[in-house]
Amino acid sequence: MAGYGAIHPAQDLANLPDPSLRYRVAFEITRAANDTGQVNPALDRVARFINLLGAAGVRPDPGDIVVVMHGPATPSILRDAAYETRFHQANPNSGLIAKLQQAGVAIHVCSFALANQRIERDEVAKGVTIDLAAMVTLANLQLKGWALIL
Repeated sequence: MAGYGAIHPAQDLANLPDPSLRYRVAFEITRAANDTGQVNPALDRVARFINLLGAAGVRPDPGDIVVVMHGPATPSILRDAAYETRFHQANPNSGLIAKLQQAGVAIHVCSFALANQRIERDEVAKGVTIDLAAMVTLANLQLKGWALIL
């Protein structure tokens, strides 16, 4: 994923990605960037995970990597116009969100977090799924076998 999720060459290290495994992973993202002009570092971490798997020849199926956003991270999923209105600048996460989605990552946001942040449904970026509650989504995914990365 060019431009995001920097990795370094790995040689003679343990616990490399295993091509025999099906990677079904949920990322819980609650923290925002320190500056509204910066990419959310937790979203960049998802890109790093995708890049680490890809470097080992592992390509998860679409929907096998899920991002669940809530709390202070919620504005990261705003459409550019809504982000511009709120923060007076373009959303620095838009490009990364689009690339993650192109890589098959499903991005979800909590409806309670939207309400708490006063974000309307039509302000949510294209392709982002609005779920009832992050805690329900995370419980459902874990009970269905997804690994959770905080």
